[in-house]
Amino acid sequence: MTDFPPPPPVDPEKAARQRHFALGLFRLSGALLVMFGFLILMQRFSWVQGGKAKAMGAIFVMVGLFQFMIVPRLLLALFRRPPQ
Repeated sequence: MTDFPPPPPVDPEKAARQRHFALGLFRLSGALLVMFGFLILMQRFSWVQGGKAKAMGAIFVMVGLFQFMIVPRLLLALFRRPPQ
């Protein structure tokens, strides 16, 4: 049997910066998805038109809103939980 060495200590400030960056990245990508969804809804692309554009745009907007509003809150709750 081999024993693994203990993990190195975690710098709380570095971990907080990484978490803040991750939350910002999720919010930014969610906002970009919402904008892309509205462009699709307005039928600005030739590759999707008509009813398909409205359905696809609505899906993009809903996913983007979920990623912008809900995912960061779920991640915050996960970050607050003490490691087990």
